[in-house]
Amino acid sequence: MQSMLALGLLLLLSIHAEMALAAEDGQFAYQGFATANLTLDGLAGVTPNGLLLLTNTETLGKGHAFHPAPLRFLQTSTSSTAMARSFSTSFVFAITSNYDGLTSYGIAFVVAPTLNHSASSGEQYLGLLNTINGTASDPILAVELDTIMNVELHDIDSNHLGIDVNSLISRQASPSGYYNNENGAFQELRLNSRRPMQVWVDYDAQSSRLNVTLAPVQVPKPRNPLLSEVIDLSTVMADTMYIGFSASRGYGLGMRHYVLGWSFSMDGATPLLDISKLPTLPCMGPQSRSKMLDVVLPLVAALLVIAVLAMIFFFFLWRRRQFTKVQEDWEDEFSPHRFAYKDIFYATEGFSSRNLLGVGGFGRVYKGVLSASNLEVAVKRVSHDSKQGLREFIAEVVSIGRLRHRNLAQLLGYCHRKGELLLVYDYMENGSLDKYLYNGNKPTLQWSERYRIIKGVASGLLYLHEEWDQTVIHRDIKASNVLLDNQLNGWLGDFGLARLYDHVTVAKTTHVVGTMGYLAPEVIRTGKATPLTDVFSFGVFLLEVACGRRPISISKDVTQIVLVNWVLERHRKGSILDAVDPRLMGNFNIEEVTLVLKLGLLCSYPSSSARPSMRKIVQYLDHGQSVPDLSPTYMSYNTLAMM
Repeated sequence: MQSMLALGLLLLLSIHAEMALAAEDGQFAYQGFATANLTLDGLAGVTPNGLLLLTNTETLGKGHAFHPAPLRFLQTSTSSTAMARSFSTSFVFAITSNYDGLTSYGIAFVVAPTLNHSASSGEQYLGLLNTINGTASDPILAVELDTIMNVELHDIDSNHLGIDVNSLISRQASPSGYYNNENGAFQELRLNSRRPMQVWVDYDAQSSRLNVTLAPVQVPKPRNPLLSEVIDLSTVMADTMYIGFSASRGYGLGMRHYVLGWSFSMDGATPLLDISKLPTLPCMGPQSRSKMLDVVLPLVAALLVIAVLAMIFFFFLWRRRQFTKVQEDWEDEFSPHRFAYKDIFYATEGFSSRNLLGVGGFGRVYKGVLSASNLEVAVKRVSHDSKQGLREFIAEVVSIGRLRHRNLAQLLGYCHRKGELLLVYDYMENGSLDKYLYNGNKPTLQWSERYRIIKGVASGLLYLHEEWDQTVIHRDIKASNVLLDNQLNGWLGDFGLARLYDHVTVAKTTHVVGTMGYLAPEVIRTGKATPLTDVFSFGVFLLEVACGRRPISISKDVTQIVLVNWVLERHRKGSILDAVDPRLMGNFNIEEVTLVLKLGLLCSYPSSSARPSMRKIVQYLDHGQSVPDLSPTYMSYNTLAMM
């Protein structure tokens, strides 16, 4: 009798547990998160107006937000085999920043077997895993919305969506955007545009197909998904899994990751989100014009058109002739080197993805072969979704087109056709220097090769700063912008951010551009670039080449490591040689390595007035002169940032 009662009690408890789990297997919709019962950790929190904030602007790290109860993702079929269930979800997100052009890491929708992600890493790992690949015992499915291009993770660009299964190397990825329902045309979207966007993730268990769709919040769900992948989730999922979001924030200025609304449904379509009920985002970045100004300006313009219609007609005729002349003036000097578009198109096989060499901050680079001369070339296709692209294109043509130096990438010609902005260079068969420093598949560069590359880049910078007709400030010196020819000689390239000044003129630009980790403190503070800000970047570059480490990295305990600080600490302890790239295995010239490391610290001095000129740097490198000892007042980069 007692055994019968115990069996009945056990059966009752089992039924109760199944019913509790089934209640969580339904659907939900959050129009804001003010009253949502989510499990949060790390940097994640909910703002007073109901925004789910995964990262903040002050702290480096990661944040997670999960639905608190597990959901059953597998069901037992008639053959007693576990089958994955269909599901669909939709969420509205936004990635915001205080500054244009600077970004941090992205955000991911996650299906995971646990709520504990304390062991996962931030930055490029998005708070999902602590290595590139996960384990079969802890399966993870994620849809990443990434705003950083990481070569280690095989990212296609710095603005993409990807499907990740137990790995941060996406099974499938695509540039961010959507397909227009009217004409099927692809419309690009910038994930860090500060504007809310909606994502749909739909899994059909019958066809084992996972679809991912993206669109602005004002646009209905596109018929054609951005990503579509066949995945049998029954081999990936555990019986019960948790769903939620993960994001990480690296060395970006004023970055935040928001989720405005979220809906989910198992075995059916996800509930529609009412966009009008979602919480509003805080204002970030440049302030928009007042509505009064938007109303007054069209009225004034209309009155002027009516009052002086005849004068405007003649003005536009004159202006059109003048503009045509001005527009072509900068091209006159380079007209013998202007390529026909069809020649470049055929050389790159129609800009085929097979010929893609890499993606930079302002465009894609393709390998090509000019049929007329059988010459291998690299073709840079400049991004031109705004006037910024045209300005960078003209800057590069005007600067590189007249520069002649053995260590500066040679511009062979260009093509300017309507919206197409193309630059043609000598092809460097060994690619960029960063691949040899960080890609384990590349052979290790010997110290003599590294030292020759350093001296070559220094010589090129001296030419830019002092030996040409004007002062050229490069503004983006880093390993990925140093190209290697077949003899492993270093060539400084990518002049898309370069600015030219007379030697007696002071630079007046105040727009912060460049790459975080290489930016001098005064650039971040004032936005003003000078030859000494190039010297700072070159100093970080010296340490990067000697140490084989990135300017900013993350340790095993998820602590940020600034390379300048890391080398400075070893110098102060009298063990600066401990900073040398271990892959050299001690095979280096001690005097040269010590010179490069100390010179790197001197060039990256926080105070610009204490940095040497490029002429003095070249003298140090050519003649092996001893670098002066650092001042005891040398502050670390972190100390300076805190001040």
